Amino acid sequence: MSSRRAGQGHRLTRSMILTLTVVLIAVQCSRVRAQDAVAPSVAPAAAATPGDSTAIFQKDEVDLAMDRAVAWLQTKQREDGAIIDRGHDTTMTSLAIMAMASVGVQPGSPTPAGQTMQKALAFVLRDDRVDAKGYFGDRDGSRMYGHGIITLMLTEMLGMGVSTEQDKLIHERSQKAIDVILSSQKTRKPPQARGGWRYTPAAADADLSVSVWQLMALRSAKNDGLEVPASAISDAVEYLRRSYASPLDRNGLPEKKASGFCYEPNQNNPTFTMTSAGLLAMQVCGEYESPLTLGAADWLLAHPPQWKERFCSYGTYYYAQGMYQRGGEHAETARRLVQEMLLPKQAADGSWLAENGEERNHGGVYCTAMAVLSLSVKYHFLPIYQK
Repeated sequence: MSSRRAGQGHRLTRSMILTLTVVLIAVQCSRVRAQDAVAPSVAPAAAATPGDSTAIFQKDEVDLAMDRAVAWLQTKQREDGAIIDRGHDTTMTSLAIMAMASVGVQPGSPTPAGQTMQKALAFVLRDDRVDAKGYFGDRDGSRMYGHGIITLMLTEMLGMGVSTEQDKLIHERSQKAIDVILSSQKTRKPPQARGGWRYTPAAADADLSVSVWQLMALRSAKNDGLEVPASAISDAVEYLRRSYASPLDRNGLPEKKASGFCYEPNQNNPTFTMTSAGLLAMQVCGEYESPLTLGAADWLLAHPPQWKERFCSYGTYYYAQGMYQRGGEHAETARRLVQEMLLPKQAADGSWLAENGEERNHGGVYCTAMAVLSLSVKYHFLPIYQK
């Protein structure tokens, strides 16, 4: 989990967030997030640059799009705190929480968006959202997909609760949820599936789509100081290697310099979504300079995101974060392409809705949260975005 890019870890970031509240409030006010007013048009034209309370800058297209998106997410909150317009209420609420946190909203902030997040977090932490073992995937039908997303959200919010009691509860729920992920990875599986995860905790197979959410949760938890054994990461790396499309030689090097990742091991059909997921997963595991990481990043330069592509919203989130972690030309290309693709697709009300059928069926909260998470990498508020 530790690497040259890990910096000082999540602890430092959360400490900064908690102790330098004035700085974050200045940042939030500077960008006039939608929590301050549902109508972002009332925002001043210029304010302080993130990270520098004395600098002045003009809000750009991304800033304005984030204002509208956060305002729209607020309108989708139910009385019980869930943020939802279709199914899987705990999972979609968790995605919305992460989206708002990624642009600087905090649950303790005395603003409409802060209050929305506070109610949403309280909903996820309700006793009826999780079973006795710490598994979230049964209660809203999202299975291990949702469990990984919810666990990641909780570990990202650790230390940002509105009270000591809530922080303690987040910690307890996070560790139990991580234990479910670790136990699931150890389930007896055939050799090609070992180290990965699939739809249920007891699944005897694995796929990359489910596995990457678990890995992101493990990384976040590890940097929180929760118990994550090194063997879980090394086993996951071996699973990722088997999911790479290019054959590996006797030294473990890929035969093709640029290649991608596949949905399941030992296949030869890399896709944009799975290669983006694999690129991020390798870096989450600390494999920043692996030939597989370098090959996947280069493959993605030749296979950019396409709005109508299957699972575009899901893949673009991984793409934006994975290429950002890579840095240089890869990060700059991804930033430009993601903005060029997503910004014109935002509806007048601030939402996004996918054109591909699988994701369109999940509704606007899902697609909007994914778009915000893809575009907000530049702000670096979420600890998981750290290099």
